[in-house]
Amino acid sequence: MPPPAIRLLPVVEHTVAVYKLWQGYRNDFPKGSRYTLGDKIDATFIQILECLFVASYQSKQDKLPTILIAVRKTDLLKFFLRIAWELHALDNKKYVLISEKTDELGRMIGGWKKGLEAKTPAR
Repeated sequence: MPPPAIRLLPVVEHTVAVYKLWQGYRNDFPKGSRYTLGDKIDATFIQILECLFVASYQSKQDKLPTILIAVRKTDLLKFFLRIAWELHALDNKKYVLISEKTDELGRMIGGWKKGLEAKTPAR
């Protein structure tokens, strides 16, 4: 019997989809980069997923700081992916595809952040 389905926000579902894409690419990384930069990219994906999942259950006033962390981690992820491409650990085709999906992820998280900022009074 399969486990019960968890209803996830679209941004979380998108992040999971991009992470699955990354997992396919990670296996093709050169051995020298797989356990350094590859592990760092993997860990950053997990941190983003954790932030988004946690934020989806937080109270309104607690969401914004968590989303801000997700924004920073997403920017860091983009940076690491670019380094992987520059080191030829990712070929052009893979880099373009994962970059497009990561940019879309950034826009989704940015939209969530903007919505929260509009609802959160300035301190």
